[in-house]
Formats: sequence, structure tokens, C-alpha cells
Amino acid sequence: MAENQLLDIEEIVRDSFDEQESELLGEKLSQLEPEEIAVALEAMPLEQRLSTWLALHPDEQVHALGYMREDARENIFKQLPDAALTELVARMDVDDLIELLDELPDAVYQAACSKLDASEKLWLATALAYTDEQCGRYADHDVLTIRNNAKVRDAVRMFKKLNEDAEYQDSLMVVDRTGRYVGQLHGTRLLGAPSHLPVVEYIDEEAPVVEGEMDLDTGSDIVARSGYSALAVVDDESKLLGRISIGEALENVRRSLEGQFMHTAGLDENEDLFAPVIASAKSRAVWLGINLLTAFLAAWTIGLFEATLQQQVALAVLMPIVASMGGIAGSQTLTLIIRGLALGQITPQTYWTLMRKELGVGLINGVLWAVVICGVTYLWFGDWIIGIVIALAIVINIFVAAFSGVVIPVWLEKARIDPALSGSVILTTVTDVIGFFVFLGLGSLLLLP
Repeated sequence: MAENQLLDIEEIVRDSFDEQESELLGEKLSQLEPEEIAVALEAMPLEQRLSTWLALHPDEQVHALGYMREDARENIFKQLPDAALTELVARMDVDDLIELLDELPDAVYQAACSKLDASEKLWLATALAYTDEQCGRYADHDVLTIRNNAKVRDAVRMFKKLNEDAEYQDSLMVVDRTGRYVGQLHGTRLLGAPSHLPVVEYIDEEAPVVEGEMDLDTGSDIVARSGYSALAVVDDESKLLGRISIGEALENVRRSLEGQFMHTAGLDENEDLFAPVIASAKSRAVWLGINLLTAFLAAWTIGLFEATLQQQVALAVLMPIVASMGGIAGSQTLTLIIRGLALGQITPQTYWTLMRKELGVGLINGVLWAVVICGVTYLWFGDWIIGIVIALAIVINIFVAAFSGVVIPVWLEKARIDPALSGSVILTTVTDVIGFFVFLGLGSLLLLP
């Protein structure tokens, strides 16, 4: 799409919409890819989004919904009457229905299921046997299969019949008569091959396989790293469920990374940018409450040394430095470890090596900045004892922060809790409490008579 057309759409999006403008925008959006339409729709307030979405062709509506975030889709569904929603769902194939079924009213879902034929119902039942976090749930059934007793000429004939718009269809999945996966047959392997030979002689034995019970992130990562345009998804009996294409895999990886980024702020990656105020407030209130509890814990720690602070006001002035240095040092380690866990780089064999390395980094940085802060504190308050107190507190807190930055995400991973979601909250609590306790405790011992 031309750049000036994109600019026209941006100008319309910035304006308030009437029915005519929504139709104009719908016409322009029709020239974009479904994922681009989804991004544009999510950039609109709810009323404008619905009117613009309704201006799209029904097939474009379905395709765009598949790329929208869950909350954004739900906000469209909530504004549609059941009759209109049922009509929309009737246009969906089983893959779309599987993607959206958790967001559909039960009556609409049942009506859609009643219109499926026997093979589609089997397809749906097979997918629903897996959780919404497993590869088997989202295996794409738009896959070319060929029997293992077929000849090269049969495979070539299948490739010739492909539509020119077919995506990631450069391979055939070879199965036996029971539907068990035998191997993947890449089209380039057939170039110059005698037409009478069996296809099994040209199977690519190096092609990886994705298991249906695999975590979706793991399976997508395997596809993304494989070098193939798509990989077969099989069940525990090696029967072919479908495939995951490189396009779908990269989209899943992108969503996973986006989710991790959102989780660091305690947000849901599916949250709609223009969600209703009450709904957004509810989704964010939980982590604000958790943060309040941790803040009270830090405040309680400070309260233990109320007498010390009354006699040494300088300690109250310097407290934020201790907490800040520990928090930043811990966040650096935490981010590094979370990335390592996401990439599968941290194993029991490498854990202790990584721990020693991070503790060493923490100790060196702690001592370095403790000396600097000690000197600045002396110039500020003219008291070496206060400088020594904050220097020792900085060293200890940064050392503890490095240790916690390694332990906390690994522990959360073992407890099946997303480290990106809760790791930073726990780490901040640890560094604040330890930092304040050590700093004020040392101040009480060394500064009070």
C-alpha cells in the first residue's frame, strides 16, 4: 500500500467518525493485510472500531479477528447481537473457531458446532483435547498429505495443483494408511527424480517434528529455528495432527515476547488499549494491591529504626540511594536470567557457574560504587562513619540483589509461575527490605551512643 494512503488512514483515525467516514476507512483498510487491519482497528476507540469493522467485507472481518488481541475481539463481540455474531461465526473455518471459542457466548458456539460436518467435528474434538497452551490445540489443518506408497509423479501432480496464493506449501507430509506420520517431503528433492520411484526414498529425515503436547512457545521456537517453512505436529501415537508454519511460529514468538514485556509491569498482553475504564482498573488493581503490601513491608522495616532516624537525619536522606542501587543491580541480573530461561540456556549444569559469575559482578560493582558513595557522603555530611555505613550497606545490598536476581526467576520457573510477571515485584521487596535493614541496622550500631 502506498505511503500517502497510509497517511490518509492516519488522518481519518485521528478524527471523530461518522458513518460515511467509517465506510471510507473500511474501504482503505481492505487494501491491507489482515494483521495490518487488526493493528489499525486496535488503534481506534471502541465505537469507531465497531463501525469501521462493520464496514469491512465479512471475510475480512473474520481474518482480522484472528490477529486481534483477545480483549479487543471481546469488545467487538459484546457490541454485536447474537444473531449477527452467529452469522459471523458461520463464516469461520474450524481453525478460526478453535481460536475464538473461549470468547464466544455458549449459544453462539453451540450453533456453530451444530453446522460442522463429521470431519470438522472430529477435527474440533481433537484440537480441544489439548490445552490452550499446547501445540496440538493450534495445529493448522491446511496441510498437504500423501501416502507413503505413492510415487514421485503423484507428489509432483499435487504440487502442480497448488494455488499460487498458497503459503508455506513447499513440502508434503507423508503418512501411512493409518494416518501415522512417516516424514516430510520437500519439493526441491523431487527435481529430476524418476517419476516411478516411491516418495519414501526422498523423505527429509532431518526435519524435526513438533509434539502436540509441547508448550506452544517451545514448539514455535523449534519451527522458527528449524530452517523449514513448516513442521508436522503429531500426537502421542505419531498420528499427524497438522502443521505449524514459520509464519504462525514467528507470530507466536512475537506474542510471547510482547507478553513478557507487558508482564514486567503486571499487565496482561491481551489488554485492549481502549478497554472500558472499569475493566482496565480491575485488571491492574491486583498488582497495585500486591505492590502496596510489599511497600508496607518496607515501611515496617524502616519503622523498626524510628529512634535511629530521629537522631541521625542523614540516614533518612541517604536511604533511597541504598534501595535504588540494589534495585537496579538486581533488575539487571533478573532480566538476564529471565531471558536465559526463555531461551533454554539455563540448566542445572550451568546454574552454579552463572551464580558465581553474577555474584562476582555484584561484588565488584558493589565495592566500586561503595567507595564512590562513601567519598561523596563524606564531602556532603563531613562524617566518615556515615560514609562507611552506606558503603557497607551498598556492598551487601548489591551482592544480595545479584543472588536474588538469579534465585528468584529460577524458583518461580520451577513453581510454574511466570518470572516476568512477578519476579520484579519480589526482587524489589527483597532489595528494599534487606537494604533498609542493613543500612539502618549498621547506622544504629555505629552512630548511636
